[in-house]
Amino acid sequence: MNHLNNSGFATKQIHAGAKRDENGALCMPIYQTATFSFDSVEQGGARFAGQENGYIYSRLSNPSLIMLEEKMAALEEGEAALATASGMGAIATALWTAVRTGDHILADETLYGCTYALLNHGMERYGVEVTLTDLTDAENLKKHLKPNTKVVYFETPCNPTLKILDIAKVAQVAHEYNPAIRVIVDNTFATPYLTRPLTLGADVVVHSATKYLNGHGDVIAGVIIGKADYLLECRMFGLKDVTGAVMAPFNAFLMARGLKTLDIRMERHCSNAMKLARFFESHPAVAKVYYPGLESFNGHETAKKQMRLFGGMVAIELKADKETTAKCLNRLSLATIAVSLGDAETLVEHPATMTHSTYTADELAEAGISEGLVRISVGLEDPEDIIADFREILKDLK
Repeated sequence: MNHLNNSGFATKQIHAGAKRDENGALCMPIYQTATFSFDSVEQGGARFAGQENGYIYSRLSNPSLIMLEEKMAALEEGEAALATASGMGAIATALWTAVRTGDHILADETLYGCTYALLNHGMERYGVEVTLTDLTDAENLKKHLKPNTKVVYFETPCNPTLKILDIAKVAQVAHEYNPAIRVIVDNTFATPYLTRPLTLGADVVVHSATKYLNGHGDVIAGVIIGKADYLLECRMFGLKDVTGAVMAPFNAFLMARGLKTLDIRMERHCSNAMKLARFFESHPAVAKVYYPGLESFNGHETAKKQMRLFGGMVAIELKADKETTAKCLNRLSLATIAVSLGDAETLVEHPATMTHSTYTADELAEAGISEGLVRISVGLEDPEDIIADFREILKDLK
């Protein structure tokens, strides 16, 4: 797809990875097969030996997945990509490929709950040292790097406080200490339409593709993007032998379909989120608004530097206790109480009892996640209707 190298984002999201079907199908057919036949024993042997290109078994590769992987590599401006069965499948595959017993992972303290559980309660079982700290402070980052540090891992914006990390700065500090350190960025909240970490110095990007990349709430999926040699190791070791988190061909088909409208959807998500954040900022019942697009947000300047727009996620703290907050959210009529994000529908959740329930009370406090924090994935509805829904539930709060 070299002819697409200089094409715009919308062109790439539609055409990258596409192959002309022998029967003329516009959409690539779904290769719903577990295994592939060989013309001869010799051909099978050559493929297993890596002497001949071709498909062997869908745990290794499948045409439906290859199409999606090529598309994602183009959108993130990486050499190669690997599709996985879930976002955690992508994260676990990327991390287990990058480290060995005795190695060290340095990660930001504010993470998606399951990522936090994998790092803080999972990796250390197998002799991998993990340090969680605030990576927005360059001096703090330098202080925690070690000779055995193999990975620096973070999200931006972070889940659920939307904390912004300076990708270029973190990558610079880590690589100046040791060029071999892999800087891995979870780009789920931003998507490649808003931020492309690899162009800012990161080595690897991971996504929960379940979210904005698919965009319709009907697929569980993940993607890893980076250098071709590392992605080959992820495929042949991390995915094939460790996690086994192989994406189904039908899910790859749905993912490719969703990606065709990514830029259009993100424009609307971001526009709606900004309007909702402005509404919350002026509402007397809201103690604090977390949204990178607001001038009052701590990471606003960094967000302006590395994001095209400011995303579709908003978080708020109400001037209410935990029980009152829950009662308010239960009165929502348009927005849906649900985890996940990036769907057409506006989704609302309470991190302390849902997505970040793996944190202890002290760990929540250290990560800046209060018991009253509400996370909102702003959907594609008319913004006036989203605002009206929240105005109704907040009208009795002061």
